Amino acid sequence: MSKQQAPLALVDLNADAPCCPPLAQRRVPAETAAVLAPAFKALGDPVRLQLMSMIASAEGGEACVCDLTPAFDLTGPTISHHLKTLREAGLVDAERRGTWVYYRARPGILRQLAALLSVEPAPLPKA
Repeated sequence: MSKQQAPLALVDLNADAPCCPPLAQRRVPAETAAVLAPAFKALGDPVRLQLMSMIASAEGGEACVCDLTPAFDLTGPTISHHLKTLREAGLVDAERRGTWVYYRARPGILRQLAALLSVEPAPLPKA
C-alpha cells in the first residue's frame, strides 16, 4: 500500500483562472487550503525553491536533471528526492528521455499560488 494519498480534486490546479480570491481579500476555504498546502510546503525548502526557479526559468521551458545536479553541493540521490517532492506536489512534470529526466514547471499551479498570494486590494463596490 502506498503512503502517498490521492490528490484532492476540489481545485483545478491546471486552470488559468485563479482558484480563489487572494488571501488578503477573503479567507481561503479549508478544501482549497488542503489542495494548495503541499505545493507551498514543497517550496518551503531552499533547495527545492532553487530547483523550481531553475526549472521555471530554463530556456525552452524545461531542464535536464543533468544540468540541475551540478548546481548544488548535494548528491544525485538527494537532488532526485527534492525533484520527486516537487513532482508529488504537482509543481513540475517529468519526462524520461534515455538515461536523463527532463523537468517542466506546471504553469497552472504556479498561477494559482501567485494569485492566492497577491496583495492587490479588493475592488471597491460600485456606487
